This record gives sequence, C-alpha cells and structure tokens, in this order.
Amino acid sequence: MPHIVKQYFDAFNAKDIPAMLACLSDDVAHHVNEGTVRLGKEAFAEFCTHMALCYDETLVDMVIFEAPEFDRAAAEYVVEGRYITTDDGLPEARGQRYTLTAGSFFDLADGKITRVTTRYNLNDWISQVS
Repeated sequence: MPHIVKQYFDAFNAKDIPAMLACLSDDVAHHVNEGTVRLGKEAFAEFCTHMALCYDETLVDMVIFEAPEFDRAAAEYVVEGRYITTDDGLPEARGQRYTLTAGSFFDLADGKITRVTTRYNLNDWISQVS
C-alpha cells in the first residue's frame, strides 16, 4: 500500500493536483503545519490551488518509511522552493528561494491515503524569505 505515497509525491513534484487527489480517500484528513485540519478532497484541492499560487516547490532527497502492519507511512525530504506570491500574514514574496527539511505522515486504507500530516520549521522558512 505505501506505493500510493510515492505516487502522491510524484504527482506533487509534477504539479499535478488531480493525480494527487486520486491518491486520497474522499474523507481525507489534512493536518497542515500551521492551522486547522481540513477534511475531504475538496478542502485539500483548495489548499493545493492556493499553495501553487504562492509557492513553486519541488521535493528532493525523499526517503519513504513504511509500516504496513499499522497502515501507516512517513516520508522525510527536502523542500526546494521559490516564494512567488505573498501569502496572507507572511513576508512579502519577491521570488525568494528557500530550502527546508520537512516530513509527512500518512494513514492508509483500501489503497488510499486517509490522513496527511506535514511538518516543517516555519520560523526557518520566514528567516530565509525575510
């Protein structure tokens, strides 16, 4: 089942939101680094559309960890990005480049991702783009 996590990240790097959504259950719970939990594919799609407007990111040095007996997976990676449009409450975007280490955690069921939790150091990102 964790191959779905690789498909999800391949779709992310291809900037293919429909392919990312195809990896998710209809009732996916999306736990973002800062903010509330978003429930369902529609909320996830809205988040992805917003992120694509503000950030141009590629994930590299990906390592995926699997725990199939618990229907879970995790990934550690480096985010190479460019801040392209100012996001609400954050510093002004001027095309600044940034590099962050990050991790994501997943619950899996019936061949789909049912939970996505992503963590990174927001203060490090703010420092890099300020």
